[in-house]
Amino acid sequence: VIGNTIKFDNLEVAEKDLPNTMNWLEAKKECEKLGSGWRLPTKDELNILYQNKDKIGFFANISYWSSTEDELNKRWVQSFSSGNQFPADMSNPVYVRAVRIIKN
Repeated sequence: VIGNTIKFDNLEVAEKDLPNTMNWLEAKKECEKLGSGWRLPTKDELNILYQNKDKIGFFANISYWSSTEDELNKRWVQSFSSGNQFPADMSNPVYVRAVRIIKN
């Protein structure tokens, strides 16, 4: 489902998005189902993915979920067309790219 993985320092990134857009809770659960430490990226990790989107590939020009919460109980997303980050309602259908930390 997620293809091969790409490594950036200690971060391992799924080569492909999860197959469907989904709300935040679904996104979190689907990443965890991948097993062995897979999860939603933090807001900062998601920005690293955006900055390296051409190296990683297969990103849609749309927003992706992060695991980072804002003060109003929303979750941060990042637009992969503009690079902007903003809080979104957790019920919105958004794209998902899983990451995990590489342990040495």
